[in-house]
Amino acid sequence: MQAYRRKATSVSLINYHFVWCPKYRRQVLGGAVKMQLETLIGQVATELDCEVLALEVMADHVHLFLSCPPTLAPCQIVFRVKGRASCILRQECPHLRRLPSLLTRSYFVGMAGNVSADTIRHYIEIQNQRA
Repeated sequence: MQAYRRKATSVSLINYHFVWCPKYRRQVLGGAVKMQLETLIGQVATELDCEVLALEVMADHVHLFLSCPPTLAPCQIVFRVKGRASCILRQECPHLRRLPSLLTRSYFVGMAGNVSADTIRHYIEIQNQRA
């Protein structure tokens, strides 16, 4: 069970599952690039006050599962992570500079928590019965 994030005015548990890939799904995220990308994602997540719950970097795509504060929208998170990663990887890996663009602008995001949607729906439905 994951701990709730507690702030002065809120309590939250927000987990996002992000998936993105390099332009044209090129297999360029292996070896040293993979290790550097994992480090960069961890740094950006820490700066954003996010916690990396799971990370898997494949040669042609990335899966990232983050616990995030309620003050950040998913588009802000993925923009920062992908932007920083692309910029630094292209600076440090000469073979990536020849690509017109390292990552696509698109991504997938899904949201998860400690309970399923069915559990929440059931909880809301029974609230009227308790009153």
